[in-house]
Amino acid sequence: MTNKRLLYVIGFAILLGLPFFLDSWNSYFLHILIMCGVYTILTLSLNLLVGYSGQFILGHAAFYGIGAYATALLMIELELSFIPAIIGGALISGLFGWILGGLVLRTSGDYLGIVTLGFGEIIRLIFVNWMSLTRGPMGIPGIPPVSLFGFEFSSSIHYYFLIIILVIATIWLMRKIVYSGIGLSLLTLREDNTVAASVGIKPFKMKLFVFIVSSTIAGIAGGFWASYISYISPDSFQYMESVNILSMVVIGGSGSIPGSILGAFILTISPELLRFTSEYRMIIIGFIIVIMMIWKPEGFLGEKYRRKNIYGKE
Repeated sequence: MTNKRLLYVIGFAILLGLPFFLDSWNSYFLHILIMCGVYTILTLSLNLLVGYSGQFILGHAAFYGIGAYATALLMIELELSFIPAIIGGALISGLFGWILGGLVLRTSGDYLGIVTLGFGEIIRLIFVNWMSLTRGPMGIPGIPPVSLFGFEFSSSIHYYFLIIILVIATIWLMRKIVYSGIGLSLLTLREDNTVAASVGIKPFKMKLFVFIVSSTIAGIAGGFWASYISYISPDSFQYMESVNILSMVVIGGSGSIPGSILGAFILTISPELLRFTSEYRMIIIGFIIVIMMIWKPEGFLGEKYRRKNIYGKE
């Protein structure tokens, strides 16, 4: 077992045992850790686009929201159980990714960022104004809890172990994509589309593939979150949520799986650690991000880590 895999095993072993040592703070810390898991999945999915294929995306929260709303409505309106509902929500999110990607992926850079930003706002406004389906600003309450094989989740610890399983599955999928011919093709596309096309890579089809995968994974995170919180509203999927997820990618390291995990944990836990600073905490976090970008613009585990792993140099 390599040192890297050993660190993964140790890390997840600690996470699995952590709930049993939290005592009276169980509920509070478990909630924070569950949200770390949700944002880890979202950050990994966005990093596939930003870090590996070089697509500048500013509307990732839209797919998160589509997955959440679709899963909630499938569970409430069609009375589906959690597994078929979250699969359906993820597929619907992936369908929107396919539609959007098919329309906009021939653009790049700032243009792609602006288009995806507009898409995110369109989806949010649909959530706000489609009263008969989404209940508008009132949101959707009473989303049923997760029920697996007759066992109904009734406490945070149940959701905690479920999100760990989902995170592990997402990391496994990411590694299968990144450390394969697809991953090398994506890195080639990130550097130069013309060079990629000259060696037989089809830029549009490859970018569309990862766009669909990314939006589907984001939909899974949204479906889990909807069932866990049991209430969703358009306020949870605003533009700043997309910026927050993108910040996690940048802080942790673009093009790095461990970097995505680290970035998600840092920007999820930091506001809680700085809660005592009241209204100044977001200013402090913003200042830390600026300093970080000056001191280490590639992120904690960014470009250098990615190159080291691609070429097998530990």
